[in-house]
Amino acid sequence: MPDPVTIWTYDWVPEGPRGFVRDLRLRWACEEAGIAYDVRSVAFEDRATNHLDRQPFGQVPMLEDGEVRLFESGAALIHLARRSEALMPRDPAGEAEALQWLVAALNSVEMVSVPWWFLTISGEKDNKLTGWMDQRLGQLEAVLAEREWLAAGRFTAADLLMADVLRVGLLRKHGERPASEAYVARVTGRPAFAKAHADQLAHFGAADKHRETETA
Repeated sequence: MPDPVTIWTYDWVPEGPRGFVRDLRLRWACEEAGIAYDVRSVAFEDRATNHLDRQPFGQVPMLEDGEVRLFESGAALIHLARRSEALMPRDPAGEAEALQWLVAALNSVEMVSVPWWFLTISGEKDNKLTGWMDQRLGQLEAVLAEREWLAAGRFTAADLLMADVLRVGLLRKHGERPASEAYVARVTGRPAFAKAHADQLAHFGAADKHRETETA
């Protein structure tokens, strides 16, 4: 039986990002594919410098799979997807379709949505990225109105990643996109997501108790 992969995340984060820290993507992928995994952590305090040997930008997650060491959630997700047909088709055409949509989630959607979200919560509700983001989300809405899944006619890692990008509450409240909303609900309604999400919340919740003990 293969050794478990190791997913690295922070030991603790504030309430706001819980449920959205990107180790969730790797936990979710492992749950979907039945890949055994362990979770280890680096300190949230001094995170900009305390694990630069593993992640040169001081972020999480990181993935270890035997001799393979990866940072960036997209790269780690592709690696896991290639281990399991549950996440990526084995035929070249299906794999290519899933891969292109996985990259699109990162490069065409999240690249716009994250800076838009940051500017919005910083007080710039009608910021310069709004029109660009509306265009991208509208284009994606047109695609999702015509299909249940992004690639190969079934759930793949591309859906996992795209739904994770789209499920941010502020993004879902911005505009009317019924096909996209139904898509997010469909993908995040999967048991593997529920398990990964609950486990991440429990991980950070346990750290709350430890921090309270240390400061008591």
